[in-house]
Amino acid sequence: MALIRAGVCRSFDAPVAVEEVELRDAGPSEVAVRVVACAICHTDLSLVDGVWGGELPAVYGHEVAGIVDEVGAGVVGAAPGDHVVVTLVRFCGGCALCLRGLPALCERKGDLPLSRSSPLRSARGEPIDQGLRTAGFAERVLVHHSQVVPIPPDLPLDAASVLGCGVVTGVGAVLRTAAIEPGSTVAVIGTGGVGLNAVQGAVIAGASLVLAVDVVAAKLDAARAFGASHTVDSAAEDPAAVVAELTGGRGLDAVVVTAGSAPAVEQALTLVADGGAVVLAGMPGGARASIDPEDVAHRGLRIVGSKVGSTRPHLDIPAFVALHRAGRLKLEELVSARFTLDEIDTALAAARQPDALRVVIAP
Repeated sequence: MALIRAGVCRSFDAPVAVEEVELRDAGPSEVAVRVVACAICHTDLSLVDGVWGGELPAVYGHEVAGIVDEVGAGVVGAAPGDHVVVTLVRFCGGCALCLRGLPALCERKGDLPLSRSSPLRSARGEPIDQGLRTAGFAERVLVHHSQVVPIPPDLPLDAASVLGCGVVTGVGAVLRTAAIEPGSTVAVIGTGGVGLNAVQGAVIAGASLVLAVDVVAAKLDAARAFGASHTVDSAAEDPAAVVAELTGGRGLDAVVVTAGSAPAVEQALTLVADGGAVVLAGMPGGARASIDPEDVAHRGLRIVGSKVGSTRPHLDIPAFVALHRAGRLKLEELVSARFTLDEIDTALAAARQPDALRVVIAP
């Protein structure tokens, strides 16, 4: 058992406070990682706000990069001293969905020991929920070995942390879920951290047109810096009119919705061409979108969900590192601010600002 400091959420309407908590030792299939950097995802903000409810107290944070401290007796592929990215994708590797290359949808992840019981306890012995199977707002995490992906030791760990979710979710939504082909026309609705990576994914895929849609000028500026060929402020212009002009009235081959907004989903259906795809990567927090099934069927549209970019972490993260090294994938540029663990509440507030990309906590 190790004593560590962690940012504990005890109430959805109170600040997150740093406390000393107990983290148990690694079991046979588990890995303990010293956290060097944990990026703040919009999902973390929603969890802190209680959008989906959940058990409290809890430690959130799931975009982690660090150095392996301890490995269980049955772990292969990771060793103390390794630099790693830790993801929230915990999987068995043997169920039907894992074998189909969809580990984020693993049918048996709930059977793994860490899924049945949190490794965290307060100083008083009360259970603390391991938020999103990671609990990265802490000095140390304990995760299943499937969540740990080794990376080169010369890759800066604050930049590497965004690979844990934001990059694989955004780039993966385009390359894996939508399977965009070269020359395609693509729009991304919502250009926060995940949306910027969807823009990057479209550029990497060789899209001939990459349209970024948002209502925040700073985010549209960032989208252009990350490769968008066109942008539209949907509060000032009608995106459908812009798309009609850009495509000669045809519409787009794919629209990736990263905004957590039901109206954004409905808007996407007005932008996509017949036979095109709408990829849903955002989490609207219980909102419901209105969809005309007759129109979807008549136009041959595909509406596809994308959980964590349909990622295969042990294949995709090394591939994305290679793209970064080749100058084709921006990582350092995604980090817009850095804070210490003691500044966690300030960091969370900074992550809510319209111009924030990824705010990183470095314990």
